[in-house]
Amino acid sequence: MNFQNPDFSVISNKKLYIFDMDGTIYLGNQVFPYAIRFIKNLRKNGKRVLFFTNNASHSPSFYLEKLTRLGFEPTPDEIMTSGDVTIEFLLRHRPGKTVYLVGTEDLIGTFREKNIPLLTGDEEKADIVITSFDTTLTYKKLDDACRLVRGGAEYLSTHPDFNCPTETGFIPDSGAIAAFVTASTGKVPTYFGKPYPETVEMICEATGCTKDEMCIFGDRLYTDIAIGRRHGVTAILVLSGETQLADVEAAEEKDRPDFMFASLDDVDREMF
Repeated sequence: MNFQNPDFSVISNKKLYIFDMDGTIYLGNQVFPYAIRFIKNLRKNGKRVLFFTNNASHSPSFYLEKLTRLGFEPTPDEIMTSGDVTIEFLLRHRPGKTVYLVGTEDLIGTFREKNIPLLTGDEEKADIVITSFDTTLTYKKLDDACRLVRGGAEYLSTHPDFNCPTETGFIPDSGAIAAFVTASTGKVPTYFGKPYPETVEMICEATGCTKDEMCIFGDRLYTDIAIGRRHGVTAILVLSGETQLADVEAAEEKDRPDFMFASLDDVDREMF
């Protein structure tokens, strides 16, 4: 079923199809077989695919391995994370600045590969504090982050998602961790990933596609759908993850998707 626009050619005429991962094409390690079928059908018909996740707890190489293992047959240039967008911002706008990063070893390794000067957290000062989705979070990491932010560090976050959907339910995500730091310090971070403009700019630059040539599929109103509605990219909601129909009905018109489907299975059947 579509939600607002009855003209399905708005979707079928796109060149680039951007997919959120968790809740859209899989839940944890539970793959949605219809998502594999849909993406294979897109490629067969000359369409381009990009997998974009706000989940920066893993590196692009992790997602390359996972998506390959699940059957999506990705190439390295089809994968992008909010961590990539954050790193690009630092390289362009904060070169050489010291960073205390609250994140997983995977994310820390990705920052080190790009020669971002990382701190241990024991220092008296930092230029920048970045928090992310950290499944290795400790109280000391939170304490160090808060102390450094209070000491004047610029505060950034890779992405605003409050929860990450899994096979067994939701777990606290980056936005929940940032909320802790904000509650303690009074400082709200600058966020990256979806729905922020830096993400759209990076996708346009990396793919050579314009915004009107893209569409994005996702399961969250405040990230996946918001990035489309705010920045001119067709936004398609699937109800296979976080957002429920009641959430859409309660949302303001400007926050609703251009299309809504139960899952990617419906989109595939409509297109192919």
